[in-house]
This record gives sequence, structure tokens and C-alpha cells, in this order.
Amino acid sequence: MLTGEFKYSLDDKGRLMIPARMRSAIVGNVLIVTRAVEKCIWLFSPEEWKRISQDMLLSSSLFHEKARLIQRRILAPAQEIEIDKSGRISIPQTLREYANLKKECIILGMLKYMEIWDEENYHNYWNENENKFRDAAEELGGKVTFRDE
Repeated sequence: MLTGEFKYSLDDKGRLMIPARMRSAIVGNVLIVTRAVEKCIWLFSPEEWKRISQDMLLSSSLFHEKARLIQRRILAPAQEIEIDKSGRISIPQTLREYANLKKECIILGMLKYMEIWDEENYHNYWNENENKFRDAAEELGGKVTFRDE
């Protein structure tokens, strides 16, 4: 299970360390990296990516403009990357530019995928969205229950 919030530095070659705790949850040494909806990048296992990309294609039509827009934004830039022996990934230049990754990055484990944010952009995102978060938490609060198992 991919969880946690970690801070790592991007090196001069565009490589970023994947936290050991997250690496232990990844099967194999390949990930799929692509643009996210917000100004960050998403990382998926190949299996999860296959499921998501097939769902996107099967639930839309090439004849719908909005479907093509989503496909161009998320499917088209997706690339396979390897985790090297040192536990690093090399983030493609186009994706580093999209997410404005400079030096300090935040890596988030989101259970089935990861997000990588530029640290400053991540903090700005939370500053701008704190009220939306509270509203969403309030709305979700009526739908989520804790159970004794």
C-alpha cells in the first residue's frame, strides 16, 4: 500500500529518490508516469495504469471533444520509467516542466498511485484550497463510517 508524505530533492539530472517504504510496496522496478489533473505528476504501477487507461478509453468516444481532451492530457504523455538500483526515477523533462518541478519535491502515497509535487506549488495548493478541503470533509463525513472489524 502506497501511503505517506515525503520530501526529496530532484538532482541536476532530473532524478528523484522514491522512498524505501514506497519502493517496498511496488512490484518490479517499472512505473508509469504522466500528467495529473493538478500541476503535479502521477505515478502508477503498470497494472494500475493498464486498468485506468482502458477504463478511460472504454468509457469515452473518440468523437467526443472532452474525451479527446482528457486523453491528450493524461494518456498521451504517459511514459514507462524504471526505478534504478539506487531507488531513483528519472522524470522526463516535459513532465518536470508541466509540474514545475524545481529542486525540492513532495512525494505523496495515494494508496494505488503516487503524486509528485514541487514543494512550493504543493504548499500554495493547500493554502488556496483549505476551505474547499473543509467543505469536502464535511460532505464526505456523512458517507464514511468507522466499523469495528
